[in-house]
Amino acid sequence: MLTHKMTIAGLERHLPICRVNDDLYIGAFVIFGDAPLTVACAAELLKIAPEYDYLITAEAKGIPLAHEMARQRGDDYYFVARKHPKLYMTSVFDVSVRSITTDAEQHLYLDGADAVRMKGKRILLVDDVISTGESIKAVEKLVLEAGGIIAGKMCILAEGDAQNRPDVVYLEKLPVFNADGTVKA
Repeated sequence: MLTHKMTIAGLERHLPICRVNDDLYIGAFVIFGDAPLTVACAAELLKIAPEYDYLITAEAKGIPLAHEMARQRGDDYYFVARKHPKLYMTSVFDVSVRSITTDAEQHLYLDGADAVRMKGKRILLVDDVISTGESIKAVEKLVLEAGGIIAGKMCILAEGDAQNRPDVVYLEKLPVFNADGTVKA
């Protein structure tokens, strides 16, 4: 399997290059289970984070990052936009999203109790990778519908065109690839 070697938050990783379609291949960044990388990335993002009251991320790959950022900062709570409504949720907020790593339209859900908690608060949106920006846009919509204030948008890796977004703060650029593993121009 082809891989893309990167240094992220001072740690070297080899990302498998995976096919999205005939014309697009991406470096698969998986933070799950990589405790040293999660800790290092959280620390580096916190150094450049804007002022905020709470963090929010979309389920699932952003959860370890948001958790570690909250832990390092001493926060007692962070929000997760869930992929499915849960039995404990009341007055659920719902937005649709289509991301680069999923074939079908998905939905993100926010518990009404979380919406009450975030109303009028500065909310920092975090994720592992921002690519098309659709997932972060859906999370932003949930925050705004709940009455939260967007403090900023951060990720570990900005993929493809996301590298040019002035509203996204990130640690490293992640190119997209051709089928032979070369960087797409």
